[in-house]
Amino acid sequence: MSQTGPRSLFRVIFMNQGKSYEILAREVEASDLFGFLEIRDLVFGEKSQVLVDPTEDGLRKEFEDTRRIILPMHSIVRIEELDRQSRARAKVVSLPGGSANAGASGGPANLYGLPPEKNS
Repeated sequence: MSQTGPRSLFRVIFMNQGKSYEILAREVEASDLFGFLEIRDLVFGEKSQVLVDPTEDGLRKEFEDTRRIILPMHSIVRIEELDRQSRARAKVVSLPGGSANAGASGGPANLYGLPPEKNS
């Protein structure tokens, strides 16, 4: 899934610690590590914009020194090749039952927010 054109843009959605990350990148391809995907050349909105999206700004700060991201295949939700960047934005979404809520029920959290099963 490497770069197919001079200005290809990919939206990569992946899960990490109970959150859904949506990032934009110019290069996405299989890693040399078996079962992993390599994402390079991350893209964020223009820094000169008058309105700043706090979610995108937080992602920019989190990944500002990152040259590439290597993700396990099982964490990838979807990869899309976009025609243009105009409406594409990077974001993070906390999911119900994610790591933030893991300690509330006393057991491991799950994606659907269901309480853990009790053993009889």
